[in-house]
Amino acid sequence: MKRTVRLSSLIFVLMLTITIGVNAQTKSKRQPEPLRYEIENVGTEIKGIASVKVWTYSKEPKISVELAKRNAVHGIIFKGVSGMKAWAEISEEDTKKAFFDKFFAVDGDYGKYVSVSGDGETRAEDRIKIGKEYKIGINVSVKVKDLRKALVAGGIKIRNDF
Repeated sequence: MKRTVRLSSLIFVLMLTITIGVNAQTKSKRQPEPLRYEIENVGTEIKGIASVKVWTYSKEPKISVELAKRNAVHGIIFKGVSGMKAWAEISEEDTKKAFFDKFFAVDGDYGKYVSVSGDGETRAEDRIKIGKEYKIGINVSVKVKDLRKALVAGGIKIRNDF
């Protein structure tokens, strides 16, 4: 009888461990939450690279650097920054949904075109509490020349008036 109880307990613990592991893996591969951010130009474009600060809204006092990088690339494409108009209409994101879902996925190609400026740490003045959430700023550099080429190669309609 004791052996049956031990065996049942062992099986239960193993199943629980497997379930938790699968759930954690599923969460890490999910699409990130909807984008809530602002983007500003912090430097002139040099040799096809734009320096921007992306302000991401979050309920947590810290955000992942990857989320900031993703928001920066999205902002360059669909919002634009001072001195640079948006490259594509936001409707293009729905029209080319398959492309952008893959492009902005957790391990998507957007990461090839952006890097964190400095050490990636958020300075105290770049973390602003607004009500129940935070506005967090991170400086990044975007390889706009290469990014534009990749979008055109992917069949994305890029405005010619920027």
